[in-house]
Amino acid sequence: MEKRAIFNSRLFPYFFLAPQLLISFAFFFWPALLAIWQSFQKEDAFGLSSEFVWFENYIEIFKDSNYISAIFVTIIFSISVTLICLFFALFLAALANRIKAGKIFYQTLIICPYAVAPAIAGVLWFFLFSPSIGYLSNILHNLGFQWNPSLNGNHALILIILSASWKQISYNFLFYLASLQSIPKSLLEAASIDGASPVRRFIDIVIPLISPTTFFLFIMNMIYTFFDTFGIIYTTTHGGPGYSTTNLVYKVYVDGIVNLNLGSSAAQSVILMIFVSFITILHFRFVEKKVHY
Repeated sequence: MEKRAIFNSRLFPYFFLAPQLLISFAFFFWPALLAIWQSFQKEDAFGLSSEFVWFENYIEIFKDSNYISAIFVTIIFSISVTLICLFFALFLAALANRIKAGKIFYQTLIICPYAVAPAIAGVLWFFLFSPSIGYLSNILHNLGFQWNPSLNGNHALILIILSASWKQISYNFLFYLASLQSIPKSLLEAASIDGASPVRRFIDIVIPLISPTTFFLFIMNMIYTFFDTFGIIYTTTHGGPGYSTTNLVYKVYVDGIVNLNLGSSAAQSVILMIFVSFITILHFRFVEKKVHY
């Protein structure tokens, strides 16, 4: 039987909701409204004067070749990190689900990178692949591969993809492990009795049953690559060389903080806000209702 709270006054529910509403307005809605308002204005570098210019900032950013480059970098970066994280996290979770001895130690070891801050993860991978002192870069040089992310844009992009993937695999691993452990053993045993090989059981039973988790992680990884990888890019490549590793979030920082073009930076923030709203609607629309097996 469902329990319901009964208040003597109609104002009591609003009284209890007030702190949450005030915090949401102060830290989410008010800054968002300011960003929208600022995206329609042009300000001088010191913020002393401003002019309402309607959609001029939006038109200018789509004429900017560096912004178009940032869109392509963001797409390549997001898809690469998402696919790497999903594949390796599922592989590691499948192994962790089968081992008997040392399971806790193995799981803890895989989860550790998730506790590392993005900026620290970027510094770790920067030193590992540093052309002069990096251990892994020395191995590549000994193999005859001239690795230099400071001068080669492709190398720099690979570096931030590896760093961001290493940081996020642990998050995916936790969800996949929980999902694998929730699969009824009777289904796998029945398929085994019917003669299905381990690979066939994994493809025909396990992957369909964990598809809701995969879709959820796909959305979360895309959000992660868009917004939580700023620290990694800042500490490894600073968006360079050139604009080869500048994604959309880092472009907002460069235009707003470095170039002091506040109107353009606000317009880019609004575009990212629209994208996040779209991803959120997609998440609640399909994860909660459509993906079932």
